[in-house]
Amino acid sequence: MTDSTPTDEVRCEISDHVAWVTIDRPNVLNAVDARTHTRLTEIWARIETDRDVRAVVLTGGGQRAFCVGADMSASAVEQTGLQYWAQCDPNGFGGLSLRDTLDVPVIARVNGYALGGGMEMVLGCDIVIAADTAKFGLTEPRVGRMPLDGGIAQLVRRIPHTQAMGLLLTGRKAAAAELHRMGLVNEVVPAAKLDETVERWVADLLACAPSSLRAIKHLVQHTAKLSAREAQSARLPAVIEALDSADSAEGVRAFQEKRAPVWVGR
Repeated sequence: MTDSTPTDEVRCEISDHVAWVTIDRPNVLNAVDARTHTRLTEIWARIETDRDVRAVVLTGGGQRAFCVGADMSASAVEQTGLQYWAQCDPNGFGGLSLRDTLDVPVIARVNGYALGGGMEMVLGCDIVIAADTAKFGLTEPRVGRMPLDGGIAQLVRRIPHTQAMGLLLTGRKAAAAELHRMGLVNEVVPAAKLDETVERWVADLLACAPSSLRAIKHLVQHTAKLSAREAQSARLPAVIEALDSADSAEGVRAFQEKRAPVWVGR
């Protein structure tokens, strides 16, 4: 099933419970303009309501870039920083970097540059797989701006303070291996093995009960400010639904019968 046309600059292809979302603007290194942002927002909203989708892979078209952030066209440059900030999407860059309603796992397939808003989108993903040629950076200070679409707030929560500040206060580009050492990237592989590695991670996700994964992500998103004891006892609807689901019963039954479970997603 495909939710796009060949001319779309953002493609969403759904196959075997996985939504493959591609920002396909390689001529501008997959930079996001207003139209692209709107399209991405529509895609996330659709996935949120589609219980058949159990995992998402986000990537960029071509070989050079995942996404280099906002499209710095003439019209965008004419906006002041305050004007841009006033129009920020509460869900963050690309409708993703601050989104807390998308409860299926999202993998960032980072095939090249992930800069500015592109790195903010990476910070909105759950699992990050990068080619060894990929570069990451919140480069906004180098053009007189700031990563206000989730970059600052998310980065200092994801990696140690001094590592985060070292990236934020220099705006430099860092190699995938460095981000892996910091703990932001799950796995770095040669570019030729990127697809194979992503597919392995997808297979591992699909081996789990989708109701369990939704509940886990929901719990993580909505208990971040609670103590571990408070989070453990949170009676969230998604958790209750998962524990009382057909998947929960099927998982135990399949284990007892020594066979692979057949998940129904509810």
